[in-house]
Amino acid sequence: MIEIDKVLVSDEVIKAQFVCDLIKCKGGCCEDGDAGAPLTAEETETLNAIFETVKPYLTEEGIAEIEKKGRYYYDRSFGWVTPTINGKMCAYGFRDSKGIIKCGIEQAYIDGKLSWKKPISCHLYPIKTKKTNTYELVNYEPRETLCSPACRLGKKLQVPVYVFLKEALIRKFGEEFYILLEQIAEQYYNEEK
Repeated sequence: MIEIDKVLVSDEVIKAQFVCDLIKCKGGCCEDGDAGAPLTAEETETLNAIFETVKPYLTEEGIAEIEKKGRYYYDRSFGWVTPTINGKMCAYGFRDSKGIIKCGIEQAYIDGKLSWKKPISCHLYPIKTKKTNTYELVNYEPRETLCSPACRLGKKLQVPVYVFLKEALIRKFGEEFYILLEQIAEQYYNEEK
């Protein structure tokens, strides 16, 4: 484990290699799970504020599910989460012409309609975080079958998880945190040579 301030980072975050391969996985992480995307309390407020901007990017089924369950709801096991369509795809998702699940929130961001990209849990995936009384835990948790193409592509391109998720890690923990993590990773890779 790597400790930076009150954050414990799994060694796998710097050792493992990963690059999303959307052509192969089709964005399956947006529909494969026990609940919708985990949200912070602050993100629930953000969803309320941006919903009308995001709504044109959503499918009819997604809108219907949001109208039925709410823009988010509280799950006893996972906390605040986005609703899902029939227990599968996130209600904020849509399939593009290639069958790849895309995020309506992120598409609105890409189109310049929002300054918020998407929930941090989605942005960080396949890293998952969990707060304890003392630390915030940062673990690398790809799905074994679904993410195997991303693991292969990461190895082929030699891109460590922390490099692939640089933007998300900086968004979550700040630039200074990332610089320290990068220095630790460089030291690790130098020792491996």
